[in-house]
Amino acid sequence: MTELDSIVQNLESRGHRVTPARRAVVGAVLGRPGHFTVDDVLREEPGAGRATVFRTMRLLCDLGILCRVILEDGSLHYRLSQRGHHHHLVCVSCGSVRDMDDCVVDDLVRELSRQTEYDIEGHWLEFYGRCRRCRPSGEGQRQ
Repeated sequence: MTELDSIVQNLESRGHRVTPARRAVVGAVLGRPGHFTVDDVLREEPGAGRATVFRTMRLLCDLGILCRVILEDGSLHYRLSQRGHHHHLVCVSCGSVRDMDDCVVDDLVRELSRQTEYDIEGHWLEFYGRCRRCRPSGEGQRQ
C-alpha cells in the first residue's frame, strides 16, 4: 500500500469523504520537498478549490501528517511531519526549517496550567535565528 493510499484509508476510516480533488491535494502534499504554502499546492493542483485545499491541510495536520510553520514574516507554511508534537527552528535568512527534538517548554506549560487553572490542550512555538550557513563566520560560536 502506498503512503497516499494509507492516508486516504485513514481519512475514510474517520468518516471523511475523499473526493478526487482531496486525493490530488494529498498526493501533491506528499510530493513537496521542504516547506510550502496553500498557494503552492493550488498552483500544482489548479482543479482543487481553495476551500478543499485548506480543509485537507487542516485534516492532515490533525492526523500528524503535516505540521504548520510560521515564518518570521508571519506567513503560514506547512511541511511533512515525521513525528508528533515538536517545535521548529526557522532561519530568517534562507528560510530553512529544522525540527527540534525536544519540547523545551513542558515544565513551563505545566506551571502555567497550575497557576492559571487552565487545562492547556496545546501550544505552538517557533524559534527564529540564523542557521550555521547564514550567520557571519565566527558569530554565535560557543566557546
